Amino acid sequence: MASAAVSKAKPTETFVDNKRKDDIRMANITAAEAVANAVRTSLGPKGMDKMISTASGEVIITNDGATILNKMEVLQPAAKFLVELSKSQDVVAGDGTTTVVVIAGALLKASLTLLSSGIHPTVVSDSLHKASIKAVEILSAVAVPVELSDRDSLVKSASTSLNSKVVSQYSTLLAPLAVDAVLSVVDSEKPDLVDLKDIKIVKKLGGTVDDTELVNGLVFDKKVSHAAGGPTRVENAKIGVIQFQISPPKTDIEQSIVVSDYSQMDRILKEERNYILGMIKKIKATGCNVLLIQKSILRDAVTDLSLHYLAKAKILVIKDIERDEIEFITKTLNCLPISNIEHFRAEKMGFADIVEEVPLGDGGKIVKIMGIKDMGRTTSVLVRGSNHLVLDEAERSLHDALCVIRCLVNKKFLIAGGGAPEIELSRQLGAWAKVLQGMEGYCIKAFAEALEVIPYTLAENAGLNPIAIVTELRNRHAQGEINAGINVRKGQITNILEENVVQPLLVSTSAISLASECVRMILKIDDIVTVR
Repeated sequence: MASAAVSKAKPTETFVDNKRKDDIRMANITAAEAVANAVRTSLGPKGMDKMISTASGEVIITNDGATILNKMEVLQPAAKFLVELSKSQDVVAGDGTTTVVVIAGALLKASLTLLSSGIHPTVVSDSLHKASIKAVEILSAVAVPVELSDRDSLVKSASTSLNSKVVSQYSTLLAPLAVDAVLSVVDSEKPDLVDLKDIKIVKKLGGTVDDTELVNGLVFDKKVSHAAGGPTRVENAKIGVIQFQISPPKTDIEQSIVVSDYSQMDRILKEERNYILGMIKKIKATGCNVLLIQKSILRDAVTDLSLHYLAKAKILVIKDIERDEIEFITKTLNCLPISNIEHFRAEKMGFADIVEEVPLGDGGKIVKIMGIKDMGRTTSVLVRGSNHLVLDEAERSLHDALCVIRCLVNKKFLIAGGGAPEIELSRQLGAWAKVLQGMEGYCIKAFAEALEVIPYTLAENAGLNPIAIVTELRNRHAQGEINAGINVRKGQITNILEENVVQPLLVSTSAISLASECVRMILKIDDIVTVR
């Protein structure tokens, strides 16, 4: 009897162990969910801030998702995807870095439920792809077009971005400043592109964030070099940007020169003086009266002797200009950097009405170059703050606001904030899932419900009853109020567009697309191979 049973069995049948694959997938999803939960409490205007202490002893206080995740030491490979996801959102949109991670976490949780129901990962992944495409279509349909000439709408969207930051009380100052900064660098030939490298943010410790200002010119957070009593203010400035050193040359290779008597010493010093004097005479002959000197690694860019001669020639000197600032400076001044004294000519210089050292109220000093002739499409923002923590957070918040305006220049559509688009997506995707057949409809329904995590978290972080708020929100959207959202200040549901809580369409569409892409990637992984 036993032999008969054996003969019936197919010789090709083998036992396939899927347990390991399921365990790997479970471990990846659990690790990624843990990262999403870590930043979830910092979502929205009432979200909590995180205090990050680095190994070097530096302390950072922020609620910017990209900054928090960037500073986290994540070891699990799949959890690192969420850190990269936040960076991607920061590059594409600049804002919504916490939102994208929270959405990814919710989609992963929904995927885990579907997988444990016995649905194949490929079916879940394909359904998610279709859901994300449909979600982008729905968001585009409810978006409101905006013109760049409509300054009020731009300021409202920048304010919405700033309201969830540590420096939210200064949003009335920083939002218009961000709008003016971006609009001043928009090129009429390329109206859809804005390079944020054309906006230089200069941080200066002291004062308060209220003292932050937009400067139509150049700002340096350093003093004028007046060690030898040189000028600190120059009108009708002719500005040269130099990349060579005004100091005695060194030998090409490391070697020592032995000087046996004083006459030889005098000869060396005399030659040094003549060499420096010759350079300064050539500079002065071109009419240059302001000199910006790039920092040098090989030898001193300027010496006390050269500063003394430059002061006598009535040339204002700003030294130690960083190499990566040279491109921005030359673009602003509409001049060329000069790498050799022999190439120092008047046509390579920039021109400005005034260059002066400006004292700040707290003892610090900055240098301003104003009234630049034929100025390039650039602008500078001087950010002030009472301590380094506030200063750094003000810079990060301003960067996010600038990115929001850049999104609107790129894609000129606005949508409501306050969880309104996510609830609308959830409602419409749920309705779409009912007309689909088979597993696909079941999966899309689960993803539609997962998107409710954003309004749920907003309500939770604001200390409201999340279940009551989300239920009421669903009801209002079912009645056709597509702009109904959570007003965390009033603690109730209102028409969020009328409350001026708006965000660029690009922020939401990129968050949905990137989150679904990341989740699909994690779902497709069934093994981790470690190579040593």
